Amino acid sequence: MEQIVVWHNIAPSEFLRIFVVSTLVLVFGVGYAGTITLSKMQYFSKKWQILGYIFWALQTYCLYDMSILIQSSHFTTKVLMVTMIVYLFVPHLYFYLIDESEKRYEKNGHPH
Repeated sequence: MEQIVVWHNIAPSEFLRIFVVSTLVLVFGVGYAGTITLSKMQYFSKKWQILGYIFWALQTYCLYDMSILIQSSHFTTKVLMVTMIVYLFVPHLYFYLIDESEKRYEKNGHPH
């Protein structure tokens, strides 16, 4: 059985927009991770987390826009959006696990 691969051509006029949008995905992702991390480490006030969530929303929008621009399948776009929801919770899970492990070791008589 022969498989057919459908390849969508991207217009050269869209290249710059795709490049800018994909760069913004990275920039907003770093902004989200950095802001949440620095807030959780208490270098920033907890109020800064709102800015982090704005970065996450902008990153999610740019990723969705990029998937449309490069003509991704509906399944791929859905997978990207589910991944972004997971990415929203990963920094919180990471710091929760650190806090819990510190409590556990302090309770067992091993101060950090």
